[in-house]
Amino acid sequence: MGSETTLKLPVIDFNSLDLEGKNPKWEKVKSQVLKALEEHGCFEALFDKVPLDLRKSLFALLKETFDLPLETKQRNTHKNPFYGYIGKGPKSPLYESIGVDEALVLGKVESLENNLWPEGYPSFSKVMKDFSEQVSELEQMVRKMVLESLGVEKYLDEFMNSSTHMLRIMKYSAPQTEDSTLGVIKHTDAGITTILYQINEVEGLEIETKDGKWITYQPTPHSFVFFVGDCLQAWTNGKLYNAFHKVMMRGSEDRYSAALFARPKEGYIIKAPEELVDEEHPLLYKPFDFLEYLNFYHSEEAQKHRIPLKAYCGV
Repeated sequence: MGSETTLKLPVIDFNSLDLEGKNPKWEKVKSQVLKALEEHGCFEALFDKVPLDLRKSLFALLKETFDLPLETKQRNTHKNPFYGYIGKGPKSPLYESIGVDEALVLGKVESLENNLWPEGYPSFSKVMKDFSEQVSELEQMVRKMVLESLGVEKYLDEFMNSSTHMLRIMKYSAPQTEDSTLGVIKHTDAGITTILYQINEVEGLEIETKDGKWITYQPTPHSFVFFVGDCLQAWTNGKLYNAFHKVMMRGSEDRYSAALFARPKEGYIIKAPEELVDEEHPLLYKPFDFLEYLNFYHSEEAQKHRIPLKAYCGV
């Protein structure tokens, strides 16, 4: 057990970088990103472009939003499954979350605002959109670095334009015990990428290494955790690893977090570029539609398999 406490995520500094990629630091960071995602499927990103006052406003809004009556939160609905409000359940009695789909589009965020606050609450829309925009810059930088590293940057515009961003705000109620209590079960994320921000610095996130050990993430104000999703692993033909992770809670303080998910747009087919498939690297996953996969991912059948992606479309 002692050796496990020393395990830490790779830490990568993105400060002073931008999407133009002209900073001499770009190439160094790019190599760090590829190595981290090949070996760990995730890393801790230092990224100071999200202002302190915005992070404080987000924290205040999350507490206020989750304090709304249950019937109000349940107005967060969506035509796609698992995009709206997710309430506490037998497998996750401490967890609830609200989805802000197309979080970079003000009109979409305002639609959610009007559902939760029919009288209007403009600061909600502004904070959610501003935070999502800032974090999406980090997400786009990482994806650009990955495609450049793999020699398939010619697909960058297509791949970026085929995805959309969802912000999911989350609350884990304090278990009121020092015994470790399950917040969210062990899983990988179904989409392309996830960037997680731990808003009030309450520990809980744990990441499994390839050899089955667990890293307990210790959040800091300017750090984010980047995860490879199932879709990105399939798109890169398994070049990148996607790490299992879970949330374990203890103590008397609620945990608030926000995750920006990049997900394929409706109808987009995830398919590895031909440049990443050859005799030494045969195709690992058949092309698939994300929403169809998402339905399988949340099914009872998927729960029977350790790796739902392989069960769904593995070659």
